[in-house]
Amino acid sequence: MRRSTVWLVTAAVALAGSLATVITANAQPAPAPVPVMPPSLPPSHVVNLMTNDGSAAFGAKWRVTDVRFVEVPAAINKERYKTTYQIEPRATTTDFDDSKWDAVEAKDLGARRSAGLSAFMWFRALLTVPARIGDFDLSKPSLAVFNVLVDDYGEVWVNGEMPRRSGYPSPATIQGLNMPNRVVLGTQVKAGDKFQIAVFAANGPLSAPNGSIWFRQAMVEFYR
Repeated sequence: MRRSTVWLVTAAVALAGSLATVITANAQPAPAPVPVMPPSLPPSHVVNLMTNDGSAAFGAKWRVTDVRFVEVPAAINKERYKTTYQIEPRATTTDFDDSKWDAVEAKDLGARRSAGLSAFMWFRALLTVPARIGDFDLSKPSLAVFNVLVDDYGEVWVNGEMPRRSGYPSPATIQGLNMPNRVVLGTQVKAGDKFQIAVFAANGPLSAPNGSIWFRQAMVEFYR
């Protein structure tokens, strides 16, 4: 009887392990957070991140790098394709190490960059919300919006996430040629909150690119 019990327990443990392996193998990636629509009303306070003082208020130090395309094994349709292409670096995560990238002063975010044509770049900075900016008290929670206009296209990652929802407006994704991305950082933002910003910038239109890559505007808007 004891041997039978031991055998049953062993079998149950093995079955549970097998099921866990199957579940893990079939697990789908967590869905992206649903975007929050930014207000259309005038903000209570605006900080221009394209000035040294404005970025310094958040302790932000901007870094930038070019994006390259590398050949990798095909991810799908492998019976037809052997390889595909992936961007490098993939600087979307909060803990990504950008310390070796070029440092850029905030006042130079508007400088024309890239070699033109089909060009892509990353811009990254960590924003830490201060207790006060001028006479605006941030010890009280506010809704905060990161507003950036990339010439020509931009995608915005905040703390390792790009909020988006298929079929609905998603301000963190490409909005159109030279259109602003207005991404809600949070609805109850207060002093001490941190936001790792990563902007994926592209020269456009993608099928007929012209010019260079640069920020037309970058700011944080606060609403109460």
